[in-house]
Amino acid sequence: MFRTLSDFITDITGGAREAAAFDETDYRLAAAALLVHVMSIDGAVTAEEQAVLQAILASRFGLDGKESEALVELAIAKDAEAVDLYAFTSVLNRALDDEGRRRIVEMMFEVAYADGGLSEFEDNLVWRAAELLNVGSRDRIRIRREVREETETGGEQPE
Repeated sequence: MFRTLSDFITDITGGAREAAAFDETDYRLAAAALLVHVMSIDGAVTAEEQAVLQAILASRFGLDGKESEALVELAIAKDAEAVDLYAFTSVLNRALDDEGRRRIVEMMFEVAYADGGLSEFEDNLVWRAAELLNVGSRDRIRIRREVREETETGGEQPE
């Protein structure tokens, strides 16, 4: 009821509800928060990682630049207040099937490799998240290898 009233007032005043588009249960926010955590875990956030994060969110979730920027801002805040990965992985487990959860692990490795390599902190974080997402070791290792190979070849996949 309050949401309907708020939407009505927003419509009348011509305001926008951009930030409300990603609520606590939105799997896109949970995924973005995991990606932000991967980007920052090694203590150095590079421009390459930021660009890859923006590109991943825009392409995988069909967002424009403004929407992906808003999502990243919310994800940074959520990551800062989170005490563990479970808050994010539980949302993803409810919202995604097996393939969707493997895609999240792939996205995490893409962000991790964006700066040219995979640190032990990034690898450990993806391993822990993959376990919570019920993505097995075999799949995680395969995904890591594929992302590494794609990164090393500059995205050129032989067919």
